[in-house]
Amino acid sequence: MANTYVQNYLHIVFHTKPKTTDILADDLARVHQYLGGIVRSKGGLLIIAGGMTDHVHLLVSLPKTISLADFVRVIKAESSRWIKSINRHYYGAFAWQEGYGAFSVSASVLPKVVEYIRNQQEHHKVMTFIDEYKEFLKAYGIDYDERFL
Repeated sequence: MANTYVQNYLHIVFHTKPKTTDILADDLARVHQYLGGIVRSKGGLLIIAGGMTDHVHLLVSLPKTISLADFVRVIKAESSRWIKSINRHYYGAFAWQEGYGAFSVSASVLPKVVEYIRNQQEHHKVMTFIDEYKEFLKAYGIDYDERFL
């Protein structure tokens, strides 16, 4: 085959580092836009970004030219530097938690995942981030250690 064709839809989730600064609600939209810019700069496609002040959900199409680990590392590193530049006084200690979740998504359920990410505010009125994350891990059959959640 002369060409390479790839379509990797992923739902990526990562959290702010515990005991550091969360993102101010007024800055969330700007942060999500900036995350989209990083995704595009690496050849990916951002379908939607969302989340809360303490965590981010990204639905992306992962480019064929970069590994998932490198893709997430770049997104987190570049966004962390940029967030600190928004307000050095408030965000001086800002950091993303080291780990992340990345879950494959079938094209047939993309609209459902988009709605899920779009409705994070409502969703988190009844569920904590940790409970949400555990549900993802269980749904995908991923073993985890409670100490690292």
